[in-house]
Amino acid sequence: MSFVDLKPRFYKVFANLPLNLREEVILVIQGKGPITWQVAYLEVDNDTELGKIILEKLAELEFI
Repeated sequence: MSFVDLKPRFYKVFANLPLNLREEVILVIQGKGPITWQVAYLEVDNDTELGKIILEKLAELEFI
């Protein structure tokens, strides 16, 4: 799936997360460290390269 297709899916999942879960680590990316839902949201929202990697990994893990 493309970045354009994954982004709305990510936003839908993020919007339905309880607030206390948004600070939990969901990924660990080598060279970048632990990624929480909050960090993922910021990266995806700003269309960064890391955001694209995060979306790909979350889709691969079937989180989104």
